[in-house]
Amino acid sequence: MSDLKSLREQFRAKKAALFQSLAEGGKSTRGVGGTLAKLAALADDTLKTLWLRAALPSSLTLAAVGGYGRGELFPYSDVDVLVLLSDDIALDLDADLKSRIEGFIGSCWDAGLEIGSSVRSVADCLSEARQDVTVQTSLLESRLITGSPETYDQFRRKFVAALDPRAFFVAKTLELNQRHSKFDNTPYSLEPNCKESPGGLRDLQVILWVAKAAGLGNNWNELAKNGLATAFEIQQIKRNEALLWLIRTRLHLIAKRREDRLIFDMQNAVAQAFGFEAPPVSADKRSFVRPSEALMKRYYWAAKAVTQLNQILLLNIEERLSPNMHEPRPINAHFSDKAGMLEVVSDDLYRREPHAILETFLVFQTAGMNGLSARTLRALYNARDLMDGAFRKDPVNRDLFMQILKQDSGITHAMRLMNQTSVLGRYLWAFRKIVGQMQHDLFHVYTVDQHVLMVLRNVRRFFIVEHAHEYPFCSQLASGWDQPWVLYVAALFHDIAKGRGGDHSQLGEIEALRFCKQHNVSRENTELIAFVVREHLTMSRVAQKTDLSDPDVIAAFAKKVGSERYLTALYLFTVADIRGTSPKVWNAWKGKLLEDLYRLSLRVLGGHTADPHVEVEARKREALIQLALHAQPFQAHKALWDTMDVGYFMRHDAADIAWHTRQLSRHVNSGKSIVRARLSPLGEGLQVLVYTPDQADLFARICGYFEHRGFSILDARVHTANNHYALDTFQVTAQAMPELYHELASMVEAELVRAILQTGPLPAPGKGRVSRRVKSFPITPRVSLQPDEKGQRWLLNISASDRVGLLYSIARVLARHKVNVQLAKINTLGERVDDTFLIDGPELQENRAQIAIETEVLEALA
Repeated sequence: MSDLKSLREQFRAKKAALFQSLAEGGKSTRGVGGTLAKLAALADDTLKTLWLRAALPSSLTLAAVGGYGRGELFPYSDVDVLVLLSDDIALDLDADLKSRIEGFIGSCWDAGLEIGSSVRSVADCLSEARQDVTVQTSLLESRLITGSPETYDQFRRKFVAALDPRAFFVAKTLELNQRHSKFDNTPYSLEPNCKESPGGLRDLQVILWVAKAAGLGNNWNELAKNGLATAFEIQQIKRNEALLWLIRTRLHLIAKRREDRLIFDMQNAVAQAFGFEAPPVSADKRSFVRPSEALMKRYYWAAKAVTQLNQILLLNIEERLSPNMHEPRPINAHFSDKAGMLEVVSDDLYRREPHAILETFLVFQTAGMNGLSARTLRALYNARDLMDGAFRKDPVNRDLFMQILKQDSGITHAMRLMNQTSVLGRYLWAFRKIVGQMQHDLFHVYTVDQHVLMVLRNVRRFFIVEHAHEYPFCSQLASGWDQPWVLYVAALFHDIAKGRGGDHSQLGEIEALRFCKQHNVSRENTELIAFVVREHLTMSRVAQKTDLSDPDVIAAFAKKVGSERYLTALYLFTVADIRGTSPKVWNAWKGKLLEDLYRLSLRVLGGHTADPHVEVEARKREALIQLALHAQPFQAHKALWDTMDVGYFMRHDAADIAWHTRQLSRHVNSGKSIVRARLSPLGEGLQVLVYTPDQADLFARICGYFEHRGFSILDARVHTANNHYALDTFQVTAQAMPELYHELASMVEAELVRAILQTGPLPAPGKGRVSRRVKSFPITPRVSLQPDEKGQRWLLNISASDRVGLLYSIARVLARHKVNVQLAKINTLGERVDDTFLIDGPELQENRAQIAIETEVLEALA
């Protein structure tokens, strides 16, 4: 064992030295490939020594497979080996030989090698390869380490003879498509896997696998020699491959294990290993670039280039495998249809006629193409230097770009394709700055450019009949809209100034105005585009942070909007924008708030003067009609309604008023606590009604119950009736919704009554777990306490990182100061909360008490 111990110590010392050289390289990718090869060679030498020590028969072979077979080994990757038996030995494998092979594999672990091993005969390898393309791929990359060259050569000859290059290509491209789907078909995930995500190392490996299977080359230089790639493309591949290698090695070294994901809590550490530094304390916090952002932008540009080159080379290989499959059909003087792919008529088309660059995407739309051919993608990739300042100023190009935006179909696909091929960022220079730009705001899950294109897609879907079922009201409004392209332009520019510092809405407006002037957009449309870009956050803020039952709020918003056309544009855009941030941010409740704000503002713009008394009478009449449908006794509503003020009727629609009345008409002044729950009329979550004698800590106790049971509160409307009863309604959601809502509703009705009736001090809030994202990008909590416009009530605004029990912690502070909550708007944006409370109470009149409340709320948020 002493020689094994010595071997292990030598192996670990040499490996540590190589790790150190990888750790000290900073941003430079020079030598990273050589170091990975040295790690593989070190493993080779150790395995050869152990093989000799095991004294196995000379006919046995040890081969490297998988990534190790390529001759590159990442710091904590497995050393995958195959013990290859000749078929005659496999037929007569005795217990002694089995034991010696097992002893060899055990000695590998004892020596410090983390191996993945398989023991197979030549026939077994061929049989497994026929059944499993993963095994086939692993064996394709095999190389001899030690043992019998004859056995290994026999295996390689039979393996290559059995390999069907065309079938292998189809299998690997299907596998690639499935893998890309798993990562949402984008290299721009905020936590990408540098190996498996689109644009990762696996995409480069797929090219080499299918090329090798087809006999077209074993490395990048051979692919170039065989005409599959240009020297420039190979240079770009090698440069981006080296960067991905370096990122992956740094991830392994920092995690001290195999870790290929650039998760948030690793990004800063990897960025610092690259030498990206945090800004000085005195720096302008709005404009500085975090180390992680600098690293990720570099990663995204590399992943984007890999995605483009992967597409070009795979299409080229497919054409070599099926040379007579597709005959091009001419479309016009510049382009042909090659099996549904748009093909340039000559490789130098864009050099001769640069206008054809943008024409590519117009023809792609009008001819209904499925994509761009390898020849076209390559020509675009090599024509990027042509898209300079003169190209952007050319009137013909400007006209072509506007034509692309004004087409009846294919706009989303064209814009995405323009971004993938780097044309969009080179034509709209301001857009180039947001490609791969991260957003550390805890609710955007896309980079800025991907978010912009997602919003464009969402707007576009409002105008497509097939998608009318998704958001019927938006589709209804869109059907009466005459110029959809105006909203597409607004989508392109609304976040184009992100990351510059300052107000991105105002800076984006300047960029939009410049674009409109350059592209001869009419004054009327220019003003509308500028308005939407400037105010694209306004409608969601008003809907989610103000009291929509207040006529003054509606009047002020309607005045800002000014016309029905502007209101409709802003509404459609706001829905598209919120949906484009994250699949988790949009919910039916936000949709209702926005639609309510739209309808109320439209009435004001139509000349309707908001009169609370007229509105209340209208709601009462509608509620009475609904009560009659449920066979309620005559005058059954009177007992409850007589205790309610105008505010109650203004804050609830007729359907809610009728539901409250049916549930409570027999319990007015009964002294009982009543809780009723039902599936929300919005079809999402529960609507919970609480009617009970009022008490100072009621809101806090209700919030505490919902926290304990894992419900999220979306909205709370709190009323104190003239008879000193509280009538509160809550919109809540739970993870188990909606399948189990009957059981959940029954549970809430029984348990919440008991929670309300409890006496004694409020229990301490639970220690809510903080997510990884919040830990990596914490938000500084902010609290604002201001009187409302009438000076009668106060607005408490909260902004902080989300966690379980946060609302209950705030409610406890308010209860301690005997503050009444009249309205709570709970706005959860991913993992950030932006809540607004309409409150009143005698302590709020004292300056000292106001400061104490703000201080204690901040402490609760911390």
